[in-house]
Amino acid sequence: QVELVESGGGLAQAGGSLTLSCVASGNIFSINSMGWYRRSPGKERDLVARVSSGGSTNYADSVKGRFTISRDNAKNMVSLQMNSLKPEDTAVYYCYSNVRAQEIRGVYDYDYWGHGTQVTVSS
Repeated sequence: QVELVESGGGLAQAGGSLTLSCVASGNIFSINSMGWYRRSPGKERDLVARVSSGGSTNYADSVKGRFTISRDNAKNMVSLQMNSLKPEDTAVYYCYSNVRAQEIRGVYDYDYWGHGTQVTVSS
């Protein structure tokens, strides 16, 4: 079992910045991809940004040029620097990780999610 603990959400004004962080702990052999998703009221949970084990990144079009995802493999941590925030960035942000676990019966990949952290951007 793996736990993802998020931190850094809160309230910001439009044009401001926030940084989200997420640390994974537990039965981790290695971590494949890590990332952030968000869910706005009345909407589906959508990808914000992801980073692979090799460092390749992809972003939602709506955040390109404003958000930067980074990863610290030694700490099993992923961060999201959010700049030039807009009211439409208001959402619950969820950390995601695809983790490889070594078990008696073999090695398996699992998806894990954090509990979510609220980001509110006022106009």
